[in-house]
Amino acid sequence: MKDQETVQKFIELRAQGWSFVRIATELGVAKSTLTEWSRKFRFEIHNRRALVLDDLQDRILGTVQSRVAGLAEKLGKVENELRQRDLKELTTSQLYSLAASLRRQIERETGPIRMVTPTNAIPKDEYVDEVQEWNP
Repeated sequence: MKDQETVQKFIELRAQGWSFVRIATELGVAKSTLTEWSRKFRFEIHNRRALVLDDLQDRILGTVQSRVAGLAEKLGKVENELRQRDLKELTTSQLYSLAASLRRQIERETGPIRMVTPTNAIPKDEYVDEVQEWNP
C-alpha cells in the first residue's frame, strides 16, 4: 500500500469530486488501486464530501441560520400582509402559496445533517442493517 499521506490525499481529492483518471495522474497511482481505496475508505470519502459540500453551500448561500432567518423574516411579512388582506382579493391566494413555499424552504433548511458510519462502529444492540444512519 502507498504511504498514508498519498491515501489521505486520494480521500481528499475524491471527496472534492475529482475523477479516478485525474487522481491517478495527480498522485501517480494506478486506477485499480484507487478503486480499491474507494471501496475501503467509502465512509470517510462520503463524510468528507458531505463536509466539502456543506462548506461550499455555506460560502455560496450563507449559513443555515442566516438562510432560515431570512426566510422566517419573509414569511413573517407575508403572514402580516395576509392578516391585513380581505380574502376576496385575487392576490391573497398567491400570498398563501408564497407562505407555504417559505414554510417548505424553512423545513428543508432545518432538516437533519446525515453522516454515515461503518457498521463495525455501531454498537451491536443498535445495529439494524449493513449501512444505516446512526445518531449516538
